Amino acid sequence: MNSVTASFRESPSSLMSRDTPIVFVVDDDISVRESLESLIRFAGWQPQTFASAHEFLSRPRVFVPSCLVLDVTLSDLNGLDLQKRIATDRIDLPIIFITGHNDVPMAVRAMKAGAAEFLTKPYGEGVLLCAIQQAIECSQAALRREADMRSVRDRYTSLSHRERQVMALVVRGLLNKQVGVELGISEITVKAHRGNVMRKMKADSFADLVNMAARLQLVRRSAK
Repeated sequence: MNSVTASFRESPSSLMSRDTPIVFVVDDDISVRESLESLIRFAGWQPQTFASAHEFLSRPRVFVPSCLVLDVTLSDLNGLDLQKRIATDRIDLPIIFITGHNDVPMAVRAMKAGAAEFLTKPYGEGVLLCAIQQAIECSQAALRREADMRSVRDRYTSLSHRERQVMALVVRGLLNKQVGVELGISEITVKAHRGNVMRKMKADSFADLVNMAARLQLVRRSAK
């Protein structure tokens, strides 16, 4: 066992919880699945193995850091097609391709489509484990971004119809007086609504509110 592999084998599987990162493996070779399952579990992650792409697709999405170790050549749906299938709804699931064929065009296609890594057999355990570690870190970052975006949307949903109107106008740069004229309400009322918007959106500053509005696509970000 090399030092790189050993460094991943310090966390006993007994410490796994439902928050432990999951490493999905899709490979139609049972010997490969069993070997990777053992390696992944010993490294401290949760392995889940599948013999086909359709079997994997039937598995509901998980909301814990995860990645997919995927064989390129599968009997039902090849790895590149599976990658395309999940590209939009599982952006928090980095894909590590494994293959027994040194196919450069295929590797280029996979990487251009967003694959985290493309490994040709035989590859060292340490190489695969490092790729998995990096993929899980990317998944963690994607899940954080998704949770943050969901929080912003929830805060926006909590605004009243009038507060949303005021927010839409102030982030465009209109002064309170101008907003009042636009909506047919007093400047004092605008100030009250604006204060409610800042509080409910948990904006630390006006710039912070503008940034949230841009993420919600209420206003375009300024071109750099």
